[in-house]
Amino acid sequence: MLENGFADREPSQVMVDVVKVPESRRRCFSRRHCFFFILVLTAVLFFYCTDIKEMTTDWIPTKWWIPFKDHRQNVGPLPSELTGFQTQSGSTVLLQTENITATNMTNRTATNTKASVVTQQLAKTIPPSPVPYKSPGLYLVEYPYKYSFIMNEPKTCEQQKPFLVLMVPVALHNRAHRDIIRSTWGGESLVLGKVVKLFFLLGLQTGEGVQQLQDQLLQESREHHDLLQSDFLDCYKNLTIKTMVMLEWLDSHCTITSYAMKIDSDMFLNVPKLVHMLSSAPKTNYMTGLVAMGAAVLRDPRSKWFVPVELYSSSVYPRYALGLGYVLSIDLPKKLILASRHVKAIYIEDVYLGLCMQYLGIPPAEPPNWGYFQVFPVRYSRCAYSRLIATTTHHDTNRVRDWKDFKKPGPYC
Repeated sequence: MLENGFADREPSQVMVDVVKVPESRRRCFSRRHCFFFILVLTAVLFFYCTDIKEMTTDWIPTKWWIPFKDHRQNVGPLPSELTGFQTQSGSTVLLQTENITATNMTNRTATNTKASVVTQQLAKTIPPSPVPYKSPGLYLVEYPYKYSFIMNEPKTCEQQKPFLVLMVPVALHNRAHRDIIRSTWGGESLVLGKVVKLFFLLGLQTGEGVQQLQDQLLQESREHHDLLQSDFLDCYKNLTIKTMVMLEWLDSHCTITSYAMKIDSDMFLNVPKLVHMLSSAPKTNYMTGLVAMGAAVLRDPRSKWFVPVELYSSSVYPRYALGLGYVLSIDLPKKLILASRHVKAIYIEDVYLGLCMQYLGIPPAEPPNWGYFQVFPVRYSRCAYSRLIATTTHHDTNRVRDWKDFKKPGPYC
């Protein structure tokens, strides 16, 4: 009752008993003296009974003026997905591409000054802690947004001057896939006289064992110097973010190269065939891979890739290169990043790049041979693999064994 003060009490509620005094002493007390005595007594009782430590400190008058800052940038329209589409061969492909929605992440600043060692030490002292995701919409993604690198190799391209950079998005815990790639096509560092460099792109993970996993990644990075880790939540639904962060890294740290290829971790890649194709490819405004044309927008609400009409009104998507593996000339990352400020980021990574390419007025190009990129696993044989650039593989394929067989001397066919 005293903690609430007397502001909520009527004057009639305050009861004061006045002790009677002898008649001979009443002259010493005028009414004004008596009233003053009561006020002093009340004040003493109030401060005696009130614990100042319990008084609230939540409200600090000087805090009210601090401005609120929203780092998110609201941009243009669009979203989309694929089902059936036409390839150069005229055949219709039915397929599920890799999808995503978004993340609302913390904007941490991890300074990259002296190659990877400094950022690795920073990551070790300040464990990453992504903020729970708040979706901007069922089919949209939290991009543009300021994501930072907490594990980086900022000087590698400058020092090694690669002709081609291979960028592989992969889950944090999937060390086995990374080691397979390093011991197969990712280990091709000099091909047809041109330098090829491999990087793996990672995000952050939440839950139990995060710090242990982070320590393992730091050790892996010290061994191989090929890990790039950013502060977005790494999950299947965030591949659009992962792709755009990849483009940001290329634009910031690897403009000295000529081409970059985004390729999934479960692929077989014929690097000599790829380098040979790029030796005569356009130097600017070039994207190629397995190009989808006339891919239908799924309107069935039960579909995993449903996109409502009010979000994307056309019944088909623009041309785009499937996310299993596509090649970019190094001028495109900057242009695609700028386009992303005007095209709302949707959860279908490869379609989104197609929408950004459409905004730029640059259609993805067909490869010189329609069979270079295969979305369905091609049964391994030296002859068949010698004729393609990239193909998906079955999960039970022994990729190391096939690679060793593929690289042995002798004719392919």
